[in-house]
Amino acid sequence: MSKVIKLKKGLDIQLNGEAEKVVQPAGKITSCALKPTDFRALTPKLTVKVGDVVKAGDVVFIDKAHPEIKFTTPVSGSIEVINRGERRKLLEVVVKADAETHYKDFGKAEISQLNRNEIINRLLDSGVWPLIKQRPYDIIANPMATPKAVFVSAFDSAPLAPDYDVVLNGQEKDLQTGFDCLKKLCNKNVNLNLRADTPYTSVFTKMHNVDINYFNGPHPCGNTGIQIHHLNPLNKGEQVWVVNIQDVAIIGRLFNSGRFDARKIIALCGSEVSKPQYYHSILGASIAGLTEGKLKNAVTQRIISGNVLTGTKVEPNGYLGYYDNQLTVIPEGNHYEFLGWAAPGFNKFSASRLFPSFLCPGKHYNLDTNYNGERRAFVVTGQYEKVFPMDIYPVYLLKACLAQDIDRMEQLGIYEVAPEDMALCEFVCTSKTPVQLILSEGIELMMKETN
Repeated sequence: MSKVIKLKKGLDIQLNGEAEKVVQPAGKITSCALKPTDFRALTPKLTVKVGDVVKAGDVVFIDKAHPEIKFTTPVSGSIEVINRGERRKLLEVVVKADAETHYKDFGKAEISQLNRNEIINRLLDSGVWPLIKQRPYDIIANPMATPKAVFVSAFDSAPLAPDYDVVLNGQEKDLQTGFDCLKKLCNKNVNLNLRADTPYTSVFTKMHNVDINYFNGPHPCGNTGIQIHHLNPLNKGEQVWVVNIQDVAIIGRLFNSGRFDARKIIALCGSEVSKPQYYHSILGASIAGLTEGKLKNAVTQRIISGNVLTGTKVEPNGYLGYYDNQLTVIPEGNHYEFLGWAAPGFNKFSASRLFPSFLCPGKHYNLDTNYNGERRAFVVTGQYEKVFPMDIYPVYLLKACLAQDIDRMEQLGIYEVAPEDMALCEFVCTSKTPVQLILSEGIELMMKETN
């Protein structure tokens, strides 16, 4: 019988600019990029140079520590630019796309006729393996390990997040093949988590070889980390695998078509988008190609690859993040406001009842990137606990990370959390503490000291 998990803690941030449920072609894809910075604990080793001609599925770089993990280009064309940062750190590999994509053929295959090792080798060779992540640490999964479960969230509760029923409509065959693949890799539970009000006609309710669970509550109930905590909590020495629902379809297409077909449907959303809609695109697509002619003529805008809570700021000539399924554009907060928080207003959002806007719970807002405050020491207000639906003490965990106390970090639940799970803590923080950065640094320290 399906489980229904009801969460009370959390916060829904209602923003203007939700994507209309219409899928449009994005236009010609002129370039895409693979960015090693999208992957935690990765030391890349290049296998190409500028000018090399590649097919979709050809290797661009590998993980130096785990050379079996390969990263392949989603388009065919030529290597246009290899951008490096300080100390020659590899930032991105840009591929100039052909007018028509030419794919490297990995061969079609029936999941039922392959054993576990054959499936893993096919995922590794095609470059699809990095789509599978593991907890703890929210890193690329170890192909040599067997997880105790796999978790796939078929909904996203973040602000302006895409509706995956719209995104994956008509892709039932690829989704089912992807789930069959995950089931054979895990040999145990494959958890497909849905929102409690998911209609019976949804594409996800028809899936087989999965355990369906339902979640009800405010954000972050759509986060996989929160779902893992309430269904099958992690203990030291254990691991689970996590896959985004669109990436399950990409895995399925590998076996159904024999290609690394990294096409996606992206939600272009936010108050600075003229007509927010869904667009056909591809992994690592050019931001300029997605946004050209679709943004308002504002003086300053913040383009975010991902959602406003956990996404990454990108330049107009940048590229979509490897795991991102939305592109959000909001006003840049580079102005000062007279009286600041002391000025009353019905158009100001607050997680508390500071402004009278709390009387209108369904109201949507145009929020910018202003901090509306400044950094200071931790203030014990209980704000974190109101929006963090885990049985973990978030403030004490963050202090243990700052103190680099490995034992305390273990005791306080570092294995269960990823930075995205505590993004709301950062949003409501009175002290403007960079919660996600602190937690990310704590996770990197744990990996360094315990491996």
